[in-house]
Amino acid sequence: MTAPRGPRAATDAPGTRTASRTAPGTLAASRAGSPRTASRTIPGPRARRLALGLLAAALLAGCASGTTEATPATGASAASGAVAAPDPSRAPEGRTPEGTLLVADFGSDTVTFVDPGRDGSGEGGAPIASVKVGTAPYGLVVGEDGRAWVATAEGVAVVDTRQRTRLALVPYETESGPVTTGEYRGGGMGIALAPDGKHVYVGVNVPGEDGAVEVIDTATREVTGTAPVGMRPFDVDVSPDGREVYATDHDSFDVTAVDADSLKTRSMEVAPYGTEGGLGSWLKPHYAVVRPADGKLLLPFEGERLAVLDPRTGKVTIERMTADTHQHGAALAPDGTLLVVGTGPIGSDDEDPSLTVRTPDGQERIVPLDGPHEDVAVSEDGGTAYVTGGFTRDGYWNGITVVDLDDEESEPVRLAAGNRPLGIAVL
Repeated sequence: MTAPRGPRAATDAPGTRTASRTAPGTLAASRAGSPRTASRTIPGPRARRLALGLLAAALLAGCASGTTEATPATGASAASGAVAAPDPSRAPEGRTPEGTLLVADFGSDTVTFVDPGRDGSGEGGAPIASVKVGTAPYGLVVGEDGRAWVATAEGVAVVDTRQRTRLALVPYETESGPVTTGEYRGGGMGIALAPDGKHVYVGVNVPGEDGAVEVIDTATREVTGTAPVGMRPFDVDVSPDGREVYATDHDSFDVTAVDADSLKTRSMEVAPYGTEGGLGSWLKPHYAVVRPADGKLLLPFEGERLAVLDPRTGKVTIERMTADTHQHGAALAPDGTLLVVGTGPIGSDDEDPSLTVRTPDGQERIVPLDGPHEDVAVSEDGGTAYVTGGFTRDGYWNGITVVDLDDEESEPVRLAAGNRPLGIAVL
């Protein structure tokens, strides 16, 4: 996240609009006993005034200044604020069941293995075990060999997910300052694996400066190259053919494409609201996914706009979205359905947290979530979404919300999991 945003771009014209949910029927869940219906009228197209940005800055100054770890939220949405103790009896030593969830515990120095419950539904699930990896782990990725690569503040941890042990910690070549915790800490953020599994690419944040993408050889577990990218590489993705790596540079409003062989770079601005707010704007790219069919990057903004970036030309086209809430994590289901995490309101006319389920033809279903969430993964069969409650700002909770993507009438299930879980993968 960034400091509070300033005015909306001039493309938001005055007046009242109606955002129609394009999926049939009522939504899959409700908040506080009040169902949200399939369509709603939204007051004014959210033109932001500078006064609102200044007020938000005063209320959320810690977000802009880079605070240390926040205190977990209290109340119903915080799952009592406690970290559930792992139950190793659910998976005998040396055996991690297929379908187990792995989350990066940003609130501690661990990753946690989580039993997703009966048929992966979350019902009856619980943490299995936690493994120490390094300070404030953020993103993670898992290869077909069962090794997980976890971006921490001090290096990339290598974890054997079958045996549930840490194998190594690969230090960064990029100097990112003292090892700290908190939203603006230096060190690894987004991380991705090459299609052939031979290299890992990690975005390294250098507080207040441009970052880097570092290349790790998965056989030797050594950094073999470094490429300069923009500020705060929130997410890292790889093209379907493995020839390019993409860093989503949060604080510089762009995506940096890195040639996987030469490490030459080119920057492509992705700023559908403009860049007027600078570092004080909320309206920056966060997470992206690469669409396998055409290699284009999909970057959601504010539950209003989906930026579709063609990395070959640098051209960005905009498609409408309907959740009307600040958005972070994104994932693609096997059938091309886009899942986007809505973290909750930034301004007074924003909607509550949600999960957008967007079909390839642009039809959307909005599933309300209880409390802020950060990232999302989807089951192998595409039928279940797992949304982490860790969140990079205050208001997080120590768990996962499980959403049945096939049954629109089912209620999401909340599952205890780790300590401020951010990154997530399905093993």
